[in-house]
Amino acid sequence: MLLYIFILSFQISFSPLEINQDQDEVILGMKELYSYEDKSNQLTFSDVKSPSFESNFRQRTDFEPDDYNRNSTYWVQLNFVLPEYEGNYILEFYDQTIDSINVFIRQDKGVFRKYNLGDAYPFSSKSIKHKNFDLTLDANSEYEAYIQVRNSQYADIRIAIKRIDRFIQYSLNEYFLYGIFYGMILIISLYNLLIFLAIREIKYIYYTFYILSVGFYALCIDGIAYQYLWPEQPDWNQLAYGVALYSIILWSTIFSIRFLNTKMRSPKIHKLIIAVLTARSAFFLYSLFFDPSLFRFRNIEIILLSIIFISSIFVFRRGYKPARFFVVAYGILFLGFLMRALINWSIIPFNTFNYYSLHIGFILEMLFLTFALSDRVRILKANRDRALKRIVTQHEQNVQVINRINRGLERKVEERTKDLNEKNIELEQRNAQINKQSREIAQINSMLDLDNYRLKNNIKKIQRERLLNKNLNFDEFTEIFNTKDQCLEILASFKWKDGFECQKCDSKKYYLNNENLARRCTKCGYNESPTAYTIFKGIKFDIPKAFFIVYTHLNEDRYTLDELAEIMEMRRNTIWEFKRKVEVEIENNGKAYLNNLLHFGYERLTNFVEAR
Repeated sequence: MLLYIFILSFQISFSPLEINQDQDEVILGMKELYSYEDKSNQLTFSDVKSPSFESNFRQRTDFEPDDYNRNSTYWVQLNFVLPEYEGNYILEFYDQTIDSINVFIRQDKGVFRKYNLGDAYPFSSKSIKHKNFDLTLDANSEYEAYIQVRNSQYADIRIAIKRIDRFIQYSLNEYFLYGIFYGMILIISLYNLLIFLAIREIKYIYYTFYILSVGFYALCIDGIAYQYLWPEQPDWNQLAYGVALYSIILWSTIFSIRFLNTKMRSPKIHKLIIAVLTARSAFFLYSLFFDPSLFRFRNIEIILLSIIFISSIFVFRRGYKPARFFVVAYGILFLGFLMRALINWSIIPFNTFNYYSLHIGFILEMLFLTFALSDRVRILKANRDRALKRIVTQHEQNVQVINRINRGLERKVEERTKDLNEKNIELEQRNAQINKQSREIAQINSMLDLDNYRLKNNIKKIQRERLLNKNLNFDEFTEIFNTKDQCLEILASFKWKDGFECQKCDSKKYYLNNENLARRCTKCGYNESPTAYTIFKGIKFDIPKAFFIVYTHLNEDRYTLDELAEIMEMRRNTIWEFKRKVEVEIENNGKAYLNNLLHFGYERLTNFVEAR
């Protein structure tokens, strides 16, 4: 990951951050950003954007995670200029656990627009369906942004400005690694579940529940669960990580007690573990039902983990050899939780490795615990080998019996084979006769198909000649031009048969709207419908009826206005007004354009092919 840290000198008037074309990513933390802590939680956007308030924004170069005040609202001012680039840029907030992020941003001194981000809102409200909070920005523009951050726990306020290609590369790599992580969790869970089903050792099911709890917790803190499992449940998302963390502690403690057999090998430590687990359970229930904000105290898990870690060392030193892998596993997990706590306490610096240290710890811990459990699998393997020897002996005896039976069966098979061969010869003769009859029937069907084909084309030819001779009535006409979509498709194909050209900027590139066949210019964004700049623009009745009015007008008005109104069930004035548009079109451009349109539509709809 390319990391560009910009240290901006403090000024009363902020100069914008200019991003170069060769920079695909810029990441700004609280030490680089201009921010203000609103302890009153009363300031509004109008207050902070006023010129008189601007001097309150300043860099906090000594800011540490422990300095974050969860009872305050933080405002960040960020001005930046994006260079020319073929694609877009992304404004990204890395901490997917922030409750509320209100972004007030304007482009090129325009009007401020507000965007509501945060996990307090449904996931579907995101403009980019990504676990982080992202906004799309146009290149070659200057932006001024005010960002309001509010969170019930520590918020990692880091803002990244990156090109769209960098965002895609970063996201794909990140989701790929998440896939490996959660895939390993599922594989290890399935492995231990299968062992449980095989040997019925309850500790394996406890360990499986523990691993699934680890996956559940990781899904919560990574934002993956909010994206895929409960995207429309922001309230539950605020509680899920606390429930998952308690599930980890519960099942890991139960598994540890069973694996180490602390009740027999260390009774005093066993009682201490039970007491601490009971207190932790009471704390969880109180937090869940009365004060969910207490879930932010994640560092208390170190207490129980430390006791289990110490008990594993004690049991191992007393001669229980399978505990050696257990000691290593819990030592790694203990270090992972300790590093996360030290980050929150601002004792060690924040970086990507430290942030994902808990994930790494979980993976290594699960692997070593699996190694510990594999000692018991070796016993199962020995039992399996003995069982296989008995099976082989029994199999040899069975083979002898089967061989005797097979020899008798082979004689009977030879007799049956002879009978079957005679029947097969008879069937082949009958099949040859049937194939001959099938070929004769196929020839007859081919001749019938050819006659039907010629008949259909003769009918189409008659219809075409009647259309050209202008002898079709309304029902016959609408059998050909019978739907609005067909007529729109004819009109669009005829209008742009030589290619699209924007009426505003003469560009020839466009996006096609499949619903109404409109063309949107890729250069200026002008949207042109098939009826635009034609006599069919703005009509309030069906286009097939409009086509028929054109047809009758070109046919020198075979019908009066009253007759047309009765035939098409339309108002007389509506028909008269449209006929005026037809007359104006003929006066300006002649009849050729409209005649060609109808003939083009007929050929397109009927796909006329004269039989030869």
